[in-house]
Amino acid sequence: MSSLTDVEKRYFEAIFRMSSGYVLDYTNATFEELFKRHGIDIHSPRYMTYGSSKAKKLRSFWEQEPDELVARVLSEMLDSYEAQCKIDGKDPNQDLLQKCRRIVARLSGQQVSAQPADEIDEFLRREFDITNLDKLPIEAGVLKIIEARLEEARKALAAGAPLAVIFLCGSVLEGVLLGVAVHSPERFNRASSSPKTSDGKVKPFHKWTLAQLIDVAHEVGTLKLDVKKFSHSLRDFRNYIHPYEQMASGFAPDQYTAKVCLQVVKAALACIAGER
Repeated sequence: MSSLTDVEKRYFEAIFRMSSGYVLDYTNATFEELFKRHGIDIHSPRYMTYGSSKAKKLRSFWEQEPDELVARVLSEMLDSYEAQCKIDGKDPNQDLLQKCRRIVARLSGQQVSAQPADEIDEFLRREFDITNLDKLPIEAGVLKIIEARLEEARKALAAGAPLAVIFLCGSVLEGVLLGVAVHSPERFNRASSSPKTSDGKVKPFHKWTLAQLIDVAHEVGTLKLDVKKFSHSLRDFRNYIHPYEQMASGFAPDQYTAKVCLQVVKAALACIAGER
């Protein structure tokens, strides 16, 4: 049987929209073809332990088969999900997709970085000036907290506490971007990527996720593209504040990861302070 955890299964349930009993837009025939390419007769009684729907057969499959085989099938299904999104003119759920990709990599025994190593090293070599934090568009009381958390992150890095660095950096980035949004509500609310309610209204800023703040900040010109990319990596790492998330991903933070996260915050702060 595969080593998929309950948390990991929930991610695939969500991205494949399995709650209805279906799996993406697969028909019985295309579902059969998918598994046949991997030597599996998915419609056989072996995979009907929970029922005959495609979703129930997939659940039975990933509970019975080894990691390597499950990884190959799920990887192809994720490719199909991305392809269908492009055909339909929709944006894939990148947050969920990347989580699922990392799970597939774990099942395959791979170690995959969010960015190529040379790109990360180049980013780490850059110098970012964050001496003018008073130029950040946030209130003085919050600025003191931001400065204190940055100093604590530096101390945690020196002390060899990478997980603490990651969480502190994530909180600083989210706090500052929220402050920028509150300071420039018209720019952020008019962005095409601003999160909307079911009736099409822009959500209140305090209900925006860090991912949404990053995307809109880039769209309105607050964050450069490379800073946006690395900010999403920090956001992914920060999500491991939940122990089950960390267990599901097999994430093991180290000093290198912590340095990247601190550099991301410095780059973002330099972008924000420099635009005023």
